[in-house]
Amino acid sequence: MSTDYALPLQSPASPLGQAIDRWIWVFMAAFFVAITLTGFIPDSLMKIEMVRAGARAPFPLVLHAHAVLMGAFLLLLLAQTTLMATGHRDWHKLLGSMAFLLVPAIVVVGFFLVPTIYRQVWGAVQAAPAPAQEQLRHLLSFLENIVLMQLRIGILFPVCVGLALHARRTDAGFHKRMMLLATVLPLPAAIDRIGWLPTTMPGGPLAIEFYTLLAISPMLLWDVIRHRAIHRAYWVWLALFLPFAVATHLLWDRPGWHALVSQVLKP
Repeated sequence: MSTDYALPLQSPASPLGQAIDRWIWVFMAAFFVAITLTGFIPDSLMKIEMVRAGARAPFPLVLHAHAVLMGAFLLLLLAQTTLMATGHRDWHKLLGSMAFLLVPAIVVVGFFLVPTIYRQVWGAVQAAPAPAQEQLRHLLSFLENIVLMQLRIGILFPVCVGLALHARRTDAGFHKRMMLLATVLPLPAAIDRIGWLPTTMPGGPLAIEFYTLLAISPMLLWDVIRHRAIHRAYWVWLALFLPFAVATHLLWDRPGWHALVSQVLKP
């Protein structure tokens, strides 16, 4: 029988505590959806207007596919947490099979998306008049740095989801936490688009790392308050996340990294 903790570390929760135990996961899934919408809606509307004005190329088909797949995954997570909170375990198990299709599709489309966007901007640099080329070169350089974050998402997201799915029958506590911890990994794409947040970008991703950790803090704090311990799912996630975060900071804006990305991705 799977439980959050093999041995409870405090007396049974009050009715309020039991309600939070049930609904904190729904709150987290809804919180991630809200972050995504806050970042992408204004940015997308601005870019749509630019396309209409002829100021940028139309969105490639692979970008639409990526948006649909990631949106579907976020909605699936919200539905799954709500089903468990409302006691519909059988529906939760049935709907959960969608993750086995969505996650590989997200990863495959993501690895097509990265070179597509890069080559679109590279082509714009070649075609732009001299006054606009410098600005586009800065954008291209920024995209080369962003590849660092895209690579780690492309690796860590499926690994963390895989760990979560593997534990779904034996450790419900690990399963639900790791699904949410996996979902926070792509959130920097939305966080970086929230213009009113203080940021270290494009100089470096330190602020984005901080906001990523901040995004998981509600469930982490409740775990510490409720159980007086940090669940092992957070330690597993941190052990995976930290090496990639360190590598991102070490390689960010390094000439060798720019040269490597340019050599691999440009047409």
